[in-house]
Amino acid sequence: MPYTYEYPRPALTVDCIIFGFDNDVLKLLLIERGHDPFKDAWALPGGFVDMDEDLETAALRELEEETGVKDLFIEQLFTFGQPGRDPRGRVVSVAYYALVNLKDHPVQAASDASNAEWFKIDKLPPLAFDHEAIVKVAIERLKGKIRYQPIGFELLPKKFTVGQLQKLYEVILGKPLNKRNFRTKIMKLGILRQLERQSDVAHRPAYLYEFDQEKYEELTQQGKGFEI
Repeated sequence: MPYTYEYPRPALTVDCIIFGFDNDVLKLLLIERGHDPFKDAWALPGGFVDMDEDLETAALRELEEETGVKDLFIEQLFTFGQPGRDPRGRVVSVAYYALVNLKDHPVQAASDASNAEWFKIDKLPPLAFDHEAIVKVAIERLKGKIRYQPIGFELLPKKFTVGQLQKLYEVILGKPLNKRNFRTKIMKLGILRQLERQSDVAHRPAYLYEFDQEKYEELTQQGKGFEI
């Protein structure tokens, strides 16, 4: 027999902040809501947690149901529980974020989303609920974390140039970086594996690299930091 509480209980939801990098532009995945509240408004993918699932499972389920994006590594960001954040009542949301390569994750609206689309992070439409505040927290977390963990590699193609990697860091941090200093710091870490040179380019072909996950894990086990 289920237990009956004598006091009100808040509902629990999850929201997903999915960042993608495309042609030197940082983007965010949004859905257009198909139902009230905020029908036709843009919002983060997400929804209510089922009684028989954990939070991460709920986040991945909602993300796939609403956008078609799946098989991601997501990380818990923050819990948002300000009273009045949801017109349906007392709702607490646990937010998760992820970084993806856009080419690997085509989107297709489904479930209660009437549309799903990537937006430039500096040209977002007005968002439903308190999602603008959630996105702001996610961006600040991304800016902080990219300085000490090589999370940016998840946004790039499997093969990339050091120039592309530096551009990614500059876009996320919102400022230019010294080319020589950046290359020196990255190469000193030993987490890049050099491959062949570029082909079919008009300029002098640069070397392509791939991320050495094994080397990075070795460094973290030794307690060595990653800082740009």
